[in-house]
Amino acid sequence: MENFWSIIWVVVWSFLFIAYLMIFFRIITDLFSDHQVSGVVKALWIVALIFVPFLTALIYLITRGQGMAERQMGRIREMQDQQAAYIRDVAGKSGGGKSAADSIADAKALLDNGTITAAEFDKLKAKALA
Repeated sequence: MENFWSIIWVVVWSFLFIAYLMIFFRIITDLFSDHQVSGVVKALWIVALIFVPFLTALIYLITRGQGMAERQMGRIREMQDQQAAYIRDVAGKSGGGKSAADSIADAKALLDNGTITAAEFDKLKAKALA
């Protein structure tokens, strides 16, 4: 029975250690991604994290936790905007966001009006189908 409880304690302490490491690296990532904090203050936080890790992590999360969340949400919004811009750019290359049938119909209308030649219509049709 003693061996069972030893295993449980190892599991509990391992979980706590891994949780601490996750918080530690999240704090370091947040600290270095915050451009409003000076280098001296960053160095002091790092030194404090090394010598008094649990207390420093707790103080950091209490004092700067709201800012951590706001900076993370800002990074997420920025990545979503970049992804949306990329998707719009890729979709725009295949006919301005129109389907191939719409692009061909527009080109056919231009051909019927005499605005473009049959050769130009064939080029537009090939581009829309590509």
